[in-house]
Amino acid sequence: MISVNDFIPSKYSHSVEQGNFQWSAPSNIALVKYWGKKENQIPANPSVSFTLDNCKTITKLAFAKKNIDTSTSLSASKLNETADSISFDLLFEGQPKEDFKPKIQKFFERVEVYLPFLKDYHFTIDTQNTFPHSSGIASSASGMAALAMNLMSLEKVLNPDMTEEYFYQKASLLARLGSGSACRSVKGQVVVWGKHQNITGSSDLFGVEFTNTIHENFIDFQDTILLVDKGEKQVSSTIGHDLMHDHPFAERRFAQAHENLDKLIAVFETGNLPEFIEIVESEALTLHAMMMTSMPYFILMKPNTLEIINAIWHFRNETKIPVCFTLDAGANVHVLYPNSDKENVLQFIKDELVGYCQNGHYLCDQVGDGAVLI
Repeated sequence: MISVNDFIPSKYSHSVEQGNFQWSAPSNIALVKYWGKKENQIPANPSVSFTLDNCKTITKLAFAKKNIDTSTSLSASKLNETADSISFDLLFEGQPKEDFKPKIQKFFERVEVYLPFLKDYHFTIDTQNTFPHSSGIASSASGMAALAMNLMSLEKVLNPDMTEEYFYQKASLLARLGSGSACRSVKGQVVVWGKHQNITGSSDLFGVEFTNTIHENFIDFQDTILLVDKGEKQVSSTIGHDLMHDHPFAERRFAQAHENLDKLIAVFETGNLPEFIEIVESEALTLHAMMMTSMPYFILMKPNTLEIINAIWHFRNETKIPVCFTLDAGANVHVLYPNSDKENVLQFIKDELVGYCQNGHYLCDQVGDGAVLI
């Protein structure tokens, strides 16, 4: 069994003075939700997600050894930082973003044991999203995954004998330590995170590609994201996860997630869309039920979230088109449907659902493959 100690390098065989990498990493949408976690970002239950394609973060990581003189844009003061500190500059869309820095600092401190070279370099992180920052789409998963991929590219220079399997497993592990769901944004179209007895190779430490059969019904599956509320969430996901520790329904919920993941294994093989819809919508509502029954309790859905859900149910009953919804820990609605029904569903969205979106905004996406080196 793989343990965290397997990802702690003993020494590096090569060295590098300076350079840069650039990766893009997508967001993802969970079908079976993870809600509740243990120490060190370990999930209380397994989850499975579709990797998205268009909603992604693009991050460039430049690095230079602190003990070298360079004519690059890195200032002398930065290069002379003390050797026992982690130093970095952070740019968002080309501009300094100081309020993002504490989260990145915390991430670096968490992963330092796995990346002992971190204190040897000064880093410049320049990141941007392909979706508007104020769109209400969580960017922590894509952002942390993109940063983890860049750091692993640097480690691969230092240790060129690294296998591809190790590279992606460790990248996912690092991403998880930045944002739990980020481990599902590294590689694969359908990704499982969390140990599950019927999924070979599944792990609490990193996400793995779903290697069982996937029916053609789910190839090029579409996800149109309806932006009901583009503001910041009233309650952070971290607080929400913590409230599961004393939740009266927690143990039953964790068992339900295992059961639903089992059902999805069969659904992905047979292409059973009605059962897929039943599981996915139930999971979304259960996630929000856990929030509404915690102490303190909270509601992240908005009135227009419910209007959209009811409209989707009515449209599906009338047309028999297999369209469904899922939700993250927020008010926005992900509308999921087969590519073969794209034209009809998009017309329905334009005719009936856009009015429930803030400023009429929505994003069109589909299932993608994971992070890409640019």
